[in-house]
Amino acid sequence: MKQSGVDINLGNSCSSVAYSWAKKTFNNRTDGIGKPLTNLDGAFSNILNYNGTRIGMSSDGIGTKIELAERTEIYNTIGFDLIAMIADDLIANGIEMVNFTNILDVDNLDQNIIDLLMEGLNRASNFSNVIVTGGEIAELGNRINGYGDKMHFNWCGSGIGILPEGRSAIDGTKIKSGDAIISLKSRGFRSNGFSLIRKIMEENFGNNWHEQFYDENETWGEKLIVPSLIYTPLIKKILDAKFEIKGITHVTGGGIVDNLGRALKVSGFGAIIDNPFEPLDVMKKIQKLGNISEEQAYRLWNMGNGMMLVVDEGEVENILNLIHSTEYKAKKCGKIVDSNVITLKTKGNNPTKLTN
Repeated sequence: MKQSGVDINLGNSCSSVAYSWAKKTFNNRTDGIGKPLTNLDGAFSNILNYNGTRIGMSSDGIGTKIELAERTEIYNTIGFDLIAMIADDLIANGIEMVNFTNILDVDNLDQNIIDLLMEGLNRASNFSNVIVTGGEIAELGNRINGYGDKMHFNWCGSGIGILPEGRSAIDGTKIKSGDAIISLKSRGFRSNGFSLIRKIMEENFGNNWHEQFYDENETWGEKLIVPSLIYTPLIKKILDAKFEIKGITHVTGGGIVDNLGRALKVSGFGAIIDNPFEPLDVMKKIQKLGNISEEQAYRLWNMGNGMMLVVDEGEVENILNLIHSTEYKAKKCGKIVDSNVITLKTKGNNPTKLTN
């Protein structure tokens, strides 16, 4: 899958290589402090022990969605993307992010743009109940480039979270055949798959594609920069209500099948996803503009499904009632099965079965 310039299979392989080297450090501390406590191979975070306190750490960045901010000069929303990518990776294992630090690499300094970026980060942190404890702004000159003649930048961060006392890590070990899968609806592409999106846009509308109108109210740039919905507060609300979540999938690069596979890796079970949320209209339009197959679209993008929860079938109605009392939207989308195969039945014009 190299049409976008991003090879997902190669990316997964490189991540495995990097993690294999990381695992060789697990016994560096003779006191055991900092050593992972759970088997979360393939997850984006891990549970660590610090003198009895169970914490988790995760790092990520916004990626090439940053170019949307440079093109539209809308800088005060992508802080939501940065927090979402890290906090939602942590909460996928039941870890509540409490502290956050970030690094902003720039070619040159623009105080007004930095102020807008940090305004958005502040609002996203307030939404997620996270404290920003540190950061770095590094001037790297022509090592950083981008669109236009204003400040160009790359933005990444790291989060530290806690596993509350009395709560087990969400690691998939309690998943059983017959469990239900709930999908949480997304409101956009979040922060994944933008290399291909930008390529499609430029091929169809030229270099200034962000200025073309998506409809009578919004340009393509405004439509695509919509900030990621952060699911962490909702997951915390469900867990605080004493509902058990057995597995959580944060649908990022690799799509539903790859990421659900991470959540099911420990249990060895499979799944049938036959009632996912329909792709958003903007996703359908871009898929059509780029002549992108169902298979590729569902491997690159969330296609309307930002996170998935594995829960007991008997709790589905109560959990959905709780979710529907909030701003989030959710639906039962599938079930866990004995086979170790994950099957996704898409609902496009040419329905496709995707398996892991």
